[in-house]
Amino acid sequence: MAYFVTGATGFIGRRLVEGLLANRQGKIYVLVRESSKGRLDELVERWASVAGPKAGERIVPVVGDLRRPLLGVEADQLTELRGKVEHFFHLAAVYDMTAPAERNTAVNVGGTTHAVELARALEAKHLHHVSSIAVAGDYHGIFDETMFDEGQRLPSPYHRTKFESERIVREQLYIPWRVYRPGIVVGDSRTGEMDKIDGPYYFFKAIQRMRHLLPGWVPLVGLDLGYTNIVPVDWVAGALEHIAHEPDLDGRAFHLTDPRPQRVDDMINELAVAAHAPRFAVSIDKRLTDPLPKWPLALAGALPPFKQVTNLALRELGIPREVLAHMELVPRFDTHETAKALAGSSLETPPPLHDYVARLWDYWEREMEPDVGRGRSLKEALGARHVMITGASSGIGRSAALKIAAAGGVPLLVARNVEQLEEVRAEIVAAGGTAYVYAADISDMESIEGLIDRVLADHRNVDMLVNNAGRSIRRSIALSYDRFHDFERTMQLNYFGAIKLIIGLLPHMRARGSGHIVNISSIGVQTNPPRFSAYVASKAALDAFTRVVASETIGDGVTFTTIHMPLVRTPMIAPTKMYDAFPTLSPDEAADMICEALRGRPKEMGTRIGKFGEVAYSLSPSMVDRLLHLAYRVFPDSQAAKGQTNVEEHVSFEQIAMATLTRGVHW
Repeated sequence: MAYFVTGATGFIGRRLVEGLLANRQGKIYVLVRESSKGRLDELVERWASVAGPKAGERIVPVVGDLRRPLLGVEADQLTELRGKVEHFFHLAAVYDMTAPAERNTAVNVGGTTHAVELARALEAKHLHHVSSIAVAGDYHGIFDETMFDEGQRLPSPYHRTKFESERIVREQLYIPWRVYRPGIVVGDSRTGEMDKIDGPYYFFKAIQRMRHLLPGWVPLVGLDLGYTNIVPVDWVAGALEHIAHEPDLDGRAFHLTDPRPQRVDDMINELAVAAHAPRFAVSIDKRLTDPLPKWPLALAGALPPFKQVTNLALRELGIPREVLAHMELVPRFDTHETAKALAGSSLETPPPLHDYVARLWDYWEREMEPDVGRGRSLKEALGARHVMITGASSGIGRSAALKIAAAGGVPLLVARNVEQLEEVRAEIVAAGGTAYVYAADISDMESIEGLIDRVLADHRNVDMLVNNAGRSIRRSIALSYDRFHDFERTMQLNYFGAIKLIIGLLPHMRARGSGHIVNISSIGVQTNPPRFSAYVASKAALDAFTRVVASETIGDGVTFTTIHMPLVRTPMIAPTKMYDAFPTLSPDEAADMICEALRGRPKEMGTRIGKFGEVAYSLSPSMVDRLLHLAYRVFPDSQAAKGQTNVEEHVSFEQIAMATLTRGVHW
C-alpha cells in the first residue's frame, strides 16, 4: 500500500503524515515544490522522532506545483507510480479568507482540477479531498453530510472556491472519493502549537489588550455573536486518517466538526479566562438586536471618518475587516456519518475547547504574538548600542544600566553624583561590560547642553535614551499657595530637562534614521491622585509632548515608549515607614520594564490598575473624584509637607495609590 499526499508540509497535512507513519505501512509520496524541500527535510526529522528512525525511508518527495497540469509531476515519475497508490490525499489549498480572489481560484479550484487529473493518471484506488464547512455558505438550518448544492449563498471568494473544489471531486467519475469538511481548525490540543494567525487567533490580540486595560475581575457586557465551531488540528488529522481506512465509505462527506457548537461569546470568555482578562458577564441576545434596522450603522460605517477610524482600530488589533463579516456560522453541522465512522475509537468526539484553550493561549503568547518580537532577544536589540540613562547612580536607573550592559549594550551613565556613577561603572566593567560616566544636572539647561556636546564628541551616536531622572513632591494644594517654586522645580526636572535632552539628541537620531526614547512617566498620570498636582502635571506634560512628537518622528525611524511606572521601592521612600507593608516593584523589576521597552519598543507600558483608573475617570470623573477624596482624607499631608521637619519626604503617587487600595478604598 502506498499513499500520495498534497499539502504534506501544511498545518493538517504534516500531522496526517505523522499518523500514517505511526499507524500504517507503505511508502508515502509527498508533493513538494523545489523551494520547499528544505522544509520537508526538517519535517522528516520531526516525524522520525515520533514514528521511529526508519520513518524517513518511507517518505518520497515528488517535486511539482499545484498550478500546473498533473500537478507538474514529471512523466517518468508518473510511470513509476502508476497503479501503486492506494490512497490519494488532497489537502493543499488556500485556507485564508483574506487571500486575493485570484489566488483562491488558482490554488483551490485549479489545484483541485490538477490533483484529480493526477489521481486518475496514477490509477489511485481512493481520492480523499479535504474541503471545508465553508461550502455550506449562509445556509440557514442544519447542514448534514449528505447535502452539498442546496442553493446556499456563498458570501466570499473563499467560500465559492471551496464549493467549486468540492464540486470537481464529486463530479469526477473515475475514482471513488471521500470528502472531509473540517470546522475552524485551531492549534494542537496537546501542545497548543499552530502555524499562523488566522480564524479565532485574530481576536487574541484584542483580548490581550483588554487584559492590559482592565483587571480580570471587571464584568463586561457583550453582544451575542451567534455560533462558531472550533476543532483542534490533531483531532482533525487523526479523524481524517482513521475514516480514510474504514471500509465501504466512498461517495460520502464527513463533517470534522464539534457536535457541540460553541457560542462565539462563550469562546471569547474561554480565551479570556486563559488570558486572565475580563469576561462577558452578560451578552445581549441576538433576538433583541437582529430586528433592529442595520442601515444606520452601515451608513455611518461607510462615511470616510468612521471608516478610517474603524480601519485604524482593526489594523492596530491585527483583525482583517473581511473576518468580521464571517464571525458567525449561520448553518449548524450534523455529524451523523462522522460519528458512525469514528465509533469505538479514541476520536469519537473532539476534545472540548475548555480542556485545551489554555495551551492555545500560552503557545500564541510565547511563540506567535507579534509584540513579543520573536527572534529578537534583548541581546539582539541592545548589542553594542549606546543607551543614555539619566538618574543612573541609584535605584531604577542603576538596575537598568546593569541589565543593559549584561545584554551587550553600552550604558552612558548620567547623574549628578560622579562617585556613585563610577561605582556603577566599576560593577559593569567587573562583569565584563562597558559603560561611560557623564556628570550632569538634568534640571540645569546649560548642564544638559554640555552633556550633549561631550557625549556626541565621545561617541558617534546615541542609539537610545531613557529619561529616568525625576522629582516627586507630595503636598496638597492648600499647603502650596506660597510654594509656587514646587511646581517650577518639578517641571524643570521632569519636563523641561527631559525635553531639552530629547531635542538635543533627536536631530542626530533622525539623521541616522533610527533611535528609541523611553520616558518614565507615572501611574499618577492615569489616575490623578490628590496631593500630587506638581508631580502629575509635569509627567502629564511629558506624556503629551511624546504623543505629539512621536507622530512626527516615526517616519524617520525614531520611536517612543511611555512607561506609566507603578510603585517602586527605592531608597527615596525608606523614611516613609507607613509604606513598608505596601506591595511594590523592586528596582530590578522596574528595570525589566525598561529593558522590555528598549527591546520591543511598544508605544506604552503600564499596569492594569493604571488603565482601569484611566478608563474609570473617562466614564465617570465625578465618581472618581469622590473616591479619591476619600484617599485625600485617609492619608494627610506629611510632616515635611507641613513644614514641621527639616527633611522633606519625597513620596510618589505610586505609594499613595497602593496605600489607598490596600486600605480598602476601591474603585
